[in-house]
Amino acid sequence: MTIGVDLGGTNVRVGLVEHDIITHQINRALQQKESLPATLSQLIALIKPLTNYAVSGIGIGVPSVVDIEGGIVYNVANISSWEEVALRDILENEFNLPVFINNDVNCFALGEHRFGMAKGYSSVVGMAIGTGLGSGVIIDNQLYVGSNCGAGEIGLLPYLDKNIESYASTHFFEAIHGTTALDTHQAARLGGKQALALWSEFGKHFGNAVKAVLYTYDPEVIVLGGSIAKAYPFFKASMLESMADFAYPVTLRRLKIFQSQNENIALLGAAALVRQLV
Repeated sequence: MTIGVDLGGTNVRVGLVEHDIITHQINRALQQKESLPATLSQLIALIKPLTNYAVSGIGIGVPSVVDIEGGIVYNVANISSWEEVALRDILENEFNLPVFINNDVNCFALGEHRFGMAKGYSSVVGMAIGTGLGSGVIIDNQLYVGSNCGAGEIGLLPYLDKNIESYASTHFFEAIHGTTALDTHQAARLGGKQALALWSEFGKHFGNAVKAVLYTYDPEVIVLGGSIAKAYPFFKASMLESMADFAYPVTLRRLKIFQSQNENIALLGAAALVRQLV
């Protein structure tokens, strides 16, 4: 058995994983984010009950740059007190268990590859579309993180007057159009013409993000996750239209694009880090 932790800027999910199934799970809102001791105490308290089982290790996904070798996380998104935290040492000293840490989107991609929509494929990119746009990369059945855990940051590539994630994440709705992705999704489900047009425009930009992934990594499969992926039916057609000018038509014919189906897939991916020595 392993423990998986999906640490977000708003919520924490902790689960006990046995034979690729979450047998116990605890979900909590993260409290007192401005205090490092308070957030660490909460995290430890959530993990502790699960260490009563025969656990071989703890895997954690964190929305930040991670020094994987040193077990240090830097500038965790939406947790202001987590500027530089030696998280692995803290938790290993607390629980006397091996701890493995990686970026949360990498855990999402690993989870989809091991247990989800991309199971059985050797070359996978998981694209998490939400507040930003991040990607996790699987090459030859192994998680690829780069030299500084920075591989897959397609969203930060220059695009138009800003970068890709400015047009292919919640920024597109909030900063450019003064609305929210959630409101636009709800309006589109009711057939609102303005909302449908907005998703069509979003899809064209997102199609360019997918082309960047294809030129960079040429995966067999792309899995879309994150809050905005729930609206995939509303931007799929314009995304595919935007991708039609891709230089290698055979690549498009072979490519498979799936929508994530498991809300706990990043937690499962984090637990899989215990067996994945990256």
